[in-house]
Amino acid sequence: MTRAAASRARRALAGLGRPKASDAASGAVTGLFSIPEGMAYASIAGFNPVAGLYAGVVPAIVGSLTSRTVLMVTTLTSAIALTSKSVLSDAGLDPKDAGNVAMLTLMVGAAMLLLGVLRLGAVMSFVSNAVMTGFSTGIALQIMTGVLKDATAYTPQGHNKLYQLGDWLVHVGSWQGAATATAAVTIAIWAAARAVQRLEPVALLIAMVVTSIGAALLSTDVELVKDIAAIPMALPSFTAPDLSAVPHLIGGAFSVALVALAQAAGIAPSMPNPDGTRSDVNGDFRSQGYANLAGGLFQAMPSGGSLSRTGVAVSAGARTRWAGVVSGVFLALVVLVAGSLAERIPMPVIGGLILVVGGELIWGKRHDILLVLRTSRMSSAAMILTFLATTQIPLQQAIVLGAVLSLLLYCAQAARQAELVALRRTPDGAGGPGSWETAESPTALAPGTVTVLEYAGSSFFAELPRIESQLPGVDGARGAVLVLTLRVLPDVPSSAMLKLLDRYAARLEGQGGRLILCGVDPALLRLLERSGIATRLGPGGIVPAAPQIFGPLETAYADACRWASGRRADSA
Repeated sequence: MTRAAASRARRALAGLGRPKASDAASGAVTGLFSIPEGMAYASIAGFNPVAGLYAGVVPAIVGSLTSRTVLMVTTLTSAIALTSKSVLSDAGLDPKDAGNVAMLTLMVGAAMLLLGVLRLGAVMSFVSNAVMTGFSTGIALQIMTGVLKDATAYTPQGHNKLYQLGDWLVHVGSWQGAATATAAVTIAIWAAARAVQRLEPVALLIAMVVTSIGAALLSTDVELVKDIAAIPMALPSFTAPDLSAVPHLIGGAFSVALVALAQAAGIAPSMPNPDGTRSDVNGDFRSQGYANLAGGLFQAMPSGGSLSRTGVAVSAGARTRWAGVVSGVFLALVVLVAGSLAERIPMPVIGGLILVVGGELIWGKRHDILLVLRTSRMSSAAMILTFLATTQIPLQQAIVLGAVLSLLLYCAQAARQAELVALRRTPDGAGGPGSWETAESPTALAPGTVTVLEYAGSSFFAELPRIESQLPGVDGARGAVLVLTLRVLPDVPSSAMLKLLDRYAARLEGQGGRLILCGVDPALLRLLERSGIATRLGPGGIVPAAPQIFGPLETAYADACRWASGRRADSA
């Protein structure tokens, strides 16, 4: 290895940070969780359970090494598994065929990588906090309802998660005693261990190991991991993708990628980087793409940022990205040397601990929920609708609905907040720029006066009726000048805004007054010239933007005063 290559390798390793002691324990807990949870998700969706198991190996390692959200664990989730099943079923492909699964996983990875390279993660920034709060809370509830059967051996009925939760509670008499007791003991041991400060980082591991050993010693009659499928004592091997499946999976791969990326987008706000570095949605998109491109070649199902597995890692003491790396390595070692022991983990143990993790996720969102509820009725409605959608309709549809709700919420808020603010010179500011203060906007322009208004809005067409109603009346405004400063107007405003300006300028001109636009950017200036508005305003009717904030306003105000003074002189 050359010195340059060695230097690059050292810088790359330094960028990954130093692992903490707690990362090892966290990785072990997360790796053990990946055995029953991954196999259960794959089995429920009709895949080979081993493919769900192996989704916690290569994808977890690659994802954790490359993710910009350092604590995010990339692996199989229930939503990804169910969406993948739907995609393969619609394409008429067998979900148990390894070649089909490999091809789908590779295509999902390529879709994620493409979205990241094109920097389309910026779209997630348009999803409002209210919608994301409802979505994350709904996902947490999905996580909990997904293990109700494991925790109590009763399968809740219903077409949506809320109905299933209600059915589960109503049929408490149908819960199996042994399974329910095992889950309850697991939660109790977790709570007891968590109450001891030194044991808090490994409380999940203690609860899992102690309850599993106790269930084995007492020969408790509960479902075990081996009842789902046998764990092969072998590392994931290379799997060739079935290229003939490509034409049938193009659209479906983007659907799975969208579901996975939307789930992962809720992780960064819930679990910020402990080192203070900023997450990057596009970087996370690319990271999950790499994880699937690598995992698809080694028997893994499509994977994405897992809120539940990340919650397990954080609860177990994860402090750096190495916790996710350790989870993948530890899982591989357990499968290789202790698969028969891992098969004896009781499913109610996993169910109980996932209920704890899901409950902690929802509890952690309580401040966000209260903040949204106190903000506005519209935000509250958007949050509640997104939550209900996430629990009742397919996740990819809930994501689209959430995006639409965010857009509608933004448009409604933008339209409500747009306004015209009057500015006037301060009494002692006649000689210097920047000496302006806000004032009450006049209802009409007085003859021979100069009025300054600043536009505050986005030029969205829905806000324009509000803006037009705030413009001063022009009847009898002979010799009056309205200076309208447009510093915050977008470079390319809506055509409706251009029509409004032209219409108002014509009305004011018809009364013997004048409109001056100031703070105009070059792009807007070109539009005004092409539309003919610049010709209507005449020489000096447009004052371009300048680096000095109040420079254009001072110029426009001085020109307006001269023009108004000249009209008064002509009238005299």
